[in-house]
Amino acid sequence: MAKSRGTKREMMQCDFCGATADEVQFILPGMNACICNDCVERAHEILQEYMPQKGVASDIKLKELPKPADIKAYLDQYVIGQDEAKKYLSVAVYNHYKRLAQSHNDDVEIEKSNIIIVGPTGTGKTLLARTIAKLLKVPFAIVDATVLTEAGYVGEDIESLLTRLLAACDYNVAEAERGIVFIDEIDKIARKGDNPSITRDVSGEGVQQGLLKLLEGSIVNVPPQGGRKHPEQKMIAVDTKNILFICGGAFEGIERKIALRMNTHVVGYGSSSARVSREERERLLRYVAPQDLRAYGLIPEIVGRLPVLTNLEPLDRNALRNILTEPKNSIVKQYVKLLGMDNVKLEIDDDVLDYIVDKAIEFKLGARGLRSIFETIMMQAMFEVPSSGAKVFHLTREYATKQLEASMFDAVAMANASGE
Repeated sequence: MAKSRGTKREMMQCDFCGATADEVQFILPGMNACICNDCVERAHEILQEYMPQKGVASDIKLKELPKPADIKAYLDQYVIGQDEAKKYLSVAVYNHYKRLAQSHNDDVEIEKSNIIIVGPTGTGKTLLARTIAKLLKVPFAIVDATVLTEAGYVGEDIESLLTRLLAACDYNVAEAERGIVFIDEIDKIARKGDNPSITRDVSGEGVQQGLLKLLEGSIVNVPPQGGRKHPEQKMIAVDTKNILFICGGAFEGIERKIALRMNTHVVGYGSSSARVSREERERLLRYVAPQDLRAYGLIPEIVGRLPVLTNLEPLDRNALRNILTEPKNSIVKQYVKLLGMDNVKLEIDDDVLDYIVDKAIEFKLGARGLRSIFETIMMQAMFEVPSSGAKVFHLTREYATKQLEASMFDAVAMANASGE
């Protein structure tokens, strides 16, 4: 294509780089100048980097947004229970995207409502955030607050939180600027204590101070490759004012702060038994308030920038049992599909599911433990069945008990061997 039939075409030269028609694939002639395909591609890359797309947020049509009831109904398909938290999340997310779709013709400006979720591990904090992002088809990133430190110390910079969000949308800045970031383990950056110390709290209060500008909304220079390993990399400017931040944490022991505020005994001589104490703690978590987060170690500025506060209830036995089978992507349905791809039908006795739930409660693993227990039970079968030629695999309580106990025995034996 570079070579032309006419003499005039062969004499054409790019006015930007000086390349001739023989040296490039093609040259585009203009009124008084020519440009080659290489220069067009370079110009396109420069425009993409320095002139990000505008008006993506305004492209959101309010009529197309799912209403809070629709969002909750969608969450119900994937997350069991937690109705109160689902309502809070549905309303907060809906209001956030109404904020992006608002017209700026009046003086009323809707402020951003970041969310903080308090709940025991394995109750579905991450799953709720991921499911909402899936429904709204927006960039979504999960980051861990435990790796963050102040600038100049070993760890990750605060700005690196947005690196994964950029990667999730192929570094389209305009798309990233309307995405959702889930900051997990937010309780791990709580202030270590009120007592003065000669050492800096570089992974606690220092990180909270750095998070303020992200949560509030400001233009942040984000390292595209993350971390501090590439100091020569060119930063990407990201405006965080339209990014929704959802923070989650277990806040282990916050019940004591709640009890102190409510003048209620949780442990000690006021509790008749360990069982009553446990029930009291689960009940108290429903009354968590912003002042309890401050007492736990979050600075007032962070608490003020997380106005929507909700909690997740501990999962009881019935909820764990339903998680195994009811959600669209439940563990049982996943294994039925996996074996079905090998033309094998999976049949599971009801008492097997009860056994798995009992073990998850015994090990205090929550919903996250259901998968690990189920996978441990099914590991040997998943290894043998695809090549066995069988058409049906029947999972019984006896088989499940044997596989799980054998696995636990091996783990104990390895631990004893390493201890010796």
